[in-house]
Amino acid sequence: MGKKNKFYVVWKGRKKGIFTTWEQCNQSINGYNEAQYKSFETLEQAKHALTFPTLYSFNAHLVSTPQNRQKSSSMLDLQTPILNSIATDAACSGNPGLMEYRGVHIASGKQVFYYRYPYGTNNIGEFLGIVHGLSYLKKHNLSLPLYTDSVNAMLWVKARKCNTKLIKDARTQALFDYVERAENWLKTNEYSTQILKWQTENWGEIPADFGRKS
Repeated sequence: MGKKNKFYVVWKGRKKGIFTTWEQCNQSINGYNEAQYKSFETLEQAKHALTFPTLYSFNAHLVSTPQNRQKSSSMLDLQTPILNSIATDAACSGNPGLMEYRGVHIASGKQVFYYRYPYGTNNIGEFLGIVHGLSYLKKHNLSLPLYTDSVNAMLWVKARKCNTKLIKDARTQALFDYVERAENWLKTNEYSTQILKWQTENWGEIPADFGRKS
C-alpha cells in the first residue's frame, strides 16, 4: 500500500495556503522568519485550519532543515499550553439553568473574573467568557493568549454573534441584554489576543473548569 499523502497548511510564509507535498511547503517556509505551518491528513481538515487558524496549534521555526524536521513534527503534536495566559470556562446546572463562567490566570491559578446568571446555557457562558476575557486583557493592556475548550464559542466570537437557541422572554431578558453588549463590544473593538483551543485530550480539564459536569 502506498504512503498516504498529507496536506500542508502555511499560515505564515513566503506563500500562504494549502500544499500537497512537503517540498512545496518547504519552499514557502524554509528560511522564513517565524514561519507557521502544520500538516493534516485530509483536505477538509486543511481547509478548516486555513480558515480558522486559532483553532489549531502550530510551531514557529526560523529555519526548516532535514535535521530538525522530525523534531519539529513531534513538537507540533506535543505542544504544551502557555502558562502565562488566561483560561475561560463555563458551567450550567440544567442547561438551561444556573449559568456561570470565569477566567483564571493559568500560571498562578488566580481567578480574574466571574459572572453568573440564574437561567442560561453553557454555550452562552462559553461565548461570554471569551468576550469578557478579551475585554479584560484589553482593559489591562495585557498581551496574553486566551484559552477556551469550546470550538462553538470560538466560532461565535469570530462571527461576532451569539447564535443561541435560548428563548428570549422575561426570565432571560437581562441575559440577552448582556449578550448584546458583548456582541457590540466585538463589533466596535479591535484586539490582538490569540484565542486558542485548550487540548483537553492531551492536557486534562481546562484550569478554569468548575469541576462539575451537567
